[in-house]
Amino acid sequence: MKLDDLVAKFSDTSENQRKAVFSTLFIAGNKLQTLFDNHIPGISLKQFMLLSIVRQSEEHLTFTQLGSLLGCSRQNIKKIADVLVKKGFITIQKSPRDTRALCICPTEKVAVFFQNDFAQYQEELKYLFEVYTEEELEMLFRLMSKLYAGIENLEERIAHENDSDL
Repeated sequence: MKLDDLVAKFSDTSENQRKAVFSTLFIAGNKLQTLFDNHIPGISLKQFMLLSIVRQSEEHLTFTQLGSLLGCSRQNIKKIADVLVKKGFITIQKSPRDTRALCICPTEKVAVFFQNDFAQYQEELKYLFEVYTEEELEMLFRLMSKLYAGIENLEERIAHENDSDL
């Protein structure tokens, strides 16, 4: 089966379009992770995403905060962080706000990685979006932002259902 066949098959109704969008998000995520993991030596896409958020944050974030931002559990953040500590990208320290919580702090190696190693890959990232016009890219950005509202809506619905079961 070809991609064009799938698009034609799932374009006839709103229900089929929802299914296709959901499947596309899953498949696109897998493809991007595979491309990134196979292309950039020494760091996985999940490690990269964690480092990106840690690097951009104005304050040291806890495992729980990072899990919330990345859409995964505190335990998953801990596993990723343990690998990044061994690679010298981060340190783990007690939170200045809550001594029970741990924060992830970038080392100088993070700045060096983004300045040197990642610069070439950032240039390649343009290829992912060169198929879009400026207007399409703006629309995609708005729609992806709106997708987060849909995810939050689903999370609330599931939480409400779970509360009702108790």
